[in-house]
This record gives sequence, structure tokens and C-alpha cells, in this order.
Amino acid sequence: MIRHFLDYIAIERKYSQRTVEAYHDDLRDFCRFMGWELEDFDPEQVGEEDVKLWMLDLLEKQKQSPRSVKRKLSALRSFYKFMLRQGKVKKDITARIIPPKADKPLPVFFRPAEMESVTAQDNWAEDYESIRNCLIIEMLYQTGMRQAELLGLQDADVDLAQGQIRIFGKRRKERVVPIGEALITMIKHYQEARTENNGQFFPGLTKSTLYKIVRTRMGEVSTLKKHSPHVLRHTFATTMLDNGADIRTIQALLGHASLSTTQVYTHTTFEQIKRVYMATHPRAKQNTDGKNKKKD
Repeated sequence: MIRHFLDYIAIERKYSQRTVEAYHDDLRDFCRFMGWELEDFDPEQVGEEDVKLWMLDLLEKQKQSPRSVKRKLSALRSFYKFMLRQGKVKKDITARIIPPKADKPLPVFFRPAEMESVTAQDNWAEDYESIRNCLIIEMLYQTGMRQAELLGLQDADVDLAQGQIRIFGKRRKERVVPIGEALITMIKHYQEARTENNGQFFPGLTKSTLYKIVRTRMGEVSTLKKHSPHVLRHTFATTMLDNGADIRTIQALLGHASLSTTQVYTHTTFEQIKRVYMATHPRAKQNTDGKNKKKD
């Protein structure tokens, strides 16, 4: 039954391989808590109390974060909704269960000076690998694409004549992102240096290699603890917002299905504005230092 569900989300719903694997792992964890393997799952033997005890075990014994537990519950809920539609169960026992509250952390991003510093190094690129690595940083920063989207990029998706890149996001949802002349020039330079041409834009590039490239290059200029492709995606969104882009445009460029997902960047920008205000406005500084005095 679980295998059927995983095939359904992979083939019919077109979930990414990574998402399907995450659902598999979460449902396997629940089965193991019940003392089963995936193939042994029996909805007749599962009740609402079992799900609550599983969540309690994850939180208290396994010390998993509320965010992780919430994600695992979401996987189980999706599975039960699938079984309900298939007529395998009469009710969704997860419907009334309240997930643990998880504080949503604000996204971190690289500062403008850090991005200027790392992109200034692009002039040093001469060999193929250096040219490729420079382009990877620029493409992530200038398009906001996810790492999986960059890894799946094909030559046919890059239209230099029109100045745009076609990106296939989650569930193969397509969006088109414009690119500027500077990035077009870099892409042409990369294509001239590239020897392998099999249709994949970055042939042979793996997830681990991509992460290593970003971590190494950004680690040279940034003091952030986290250096990942996703931080460059956050940086793209924050840069757009700081320079006047409206939230709907950013939502379209990032490929977010929900505007609420994009709105987290407005909170990030406000926190930055607040810090600058508190550090620079004389009245704010006086309040902070407790030095405000009444006029005589």
C-alpha cells in the first residue's frame, strides 16, 4: 500500500526524487515504531493514539526538532488522504492531530559586499573548472534557482538570444527567468571552454560537488556559518526586495506556489532595517542606552 502511494506521488504527482525519498523514510519510521516493515502496514491496526505516541517518541526520546516531527506527520497525513481517496480507509485518523509548533527561522543571506568580493574573483577564471565554478555562483545568485534546478538544467533551457532561462521546479512546474548581458557573456565564455556536450548544461556536476564549490568560494568571503546554494537563493530574493522588486515578482521568479512562502523575505528585510535604525538614529540610540532625558 505504501509502495503504491510512493509510485503515485512520483509518477502522477511528479514529486522530485528527493521528496519521494523523504516520504519513504518518514513512513518507514512510522512503520518501525509500530514494529512493522513498509510491506506490513495495516491501517486496521493503527489509531489516532498510535500517531500521537509516535510523535511523542520522536520529540522526547529521539530528540527530533518540532520542524522534523511536523514534516513526518505531514507525510503520514498525505498517505492517509491517498488511502481515503482509494477507499482503503473510512476515515483519516491524522485529521484531528495538531502538529508541534515550529518557529520558522528567518533565512540567512550573503551581504552585498560579500557578493561583490566573490564575483570580483571571476576575472581570475582561465581553466574550464574555474570558469564553471564562477558561473555556478553567478547563476545561483542572479536567477535564484534551487540546487536541484541547476543540476537538472539542460542546454535547451538556456536561451541566450532571448536572454532567459527556462527552469523546471518542484513537480516539474515551469517558469522563465530573465538574465542580463553580464551573465549571458559568462555563459558564452563557459560554453566555449566546455569540451563535453551531452545536452546537460553542467555535465558531470553532482550535488556534493555543487555544494563543495559554493561552500569553498563563499567561505572565502563570508563569515556566515552556512554556505550553501540555498543561501544564494535567499540572497537573490533579498537583493531583489531591497532594490525595489514587488513581492509578487519575487514569488514568480522563485517559483513559490504560495505567497506566504515568499513573504518571509519581507521579515528579513525589516529586521535588517530595524538593526540599522537602532544603530544609527540618534533618538533610537538614546532609547537603547537609556539616555533619553526630559526637556527642562
